[in-house]
Amino acid sequence: MQPNSKDVTLLLQRMEGGDNDAANQLVPLLYQELRRMAGAYLRHERPNHTLQPTALVNEAYLKLVDQKQEWQNRSHFFGVASQLMRRILVDYARGHQAAKRGGGAGKLSLDEAMIASPQNAAAVLALDETLSRLSEVDPQLVRVVEMRVFGGLSIEETAAALGVSPATVKRNWSMAKAWLTQEMGKQ
Repeated sequence: MQPNSKDVTLLLQRMEGGDNDAANQLVPLLYQELRRMAGAYLRHERPNHTLQPTALVNEAYLKLVDQKQEWQNRSHFFGVASQLMRRILVDYARGHQAAKRGGGAGKLSLDEAMIASPQNAAAVLALDETLSRLSEVDPQLVRVVEMRVFGGLSIEETAAALGVSPATVKRNWSMAKAWLTQEMGKQ
């Protein structure tokens, strides 16, 4: 059962104000949802992946509570969580790639990256590099991709997190996929 958005928003605001009790109440409410997001991404990783959903959630949560920002609502929280999970997974992939002594990154189709199912660290790194280039063109498109791919958020949840309409998210999602397909085809 998902927690009530208003309850989560209130607890986020109280936590932001320094209320430790609010943070203690918030953790169990959000933990399962964060774990679902992490599990959805990691389920498509290579079979011998050593990073587990619990570890990803724990690392993301530690970074989330250190964030110095005004939490607008539940969707905003999960949007930021999506960005942090992307960064954690990219850092993990970089470490894995380095451990392989710089094994060459092969060509990657957009479908492999967009459905969050890279078979190796090189795929995550290629997607991250392409998203970094896209952020120079349109940062909003990158936020949509992060929330949809890394955060597992729906169109509606992404729209709420970004404060835009679902139609805008659908349009941005289509534009991002088209741009990424073109750019990743060049690799």
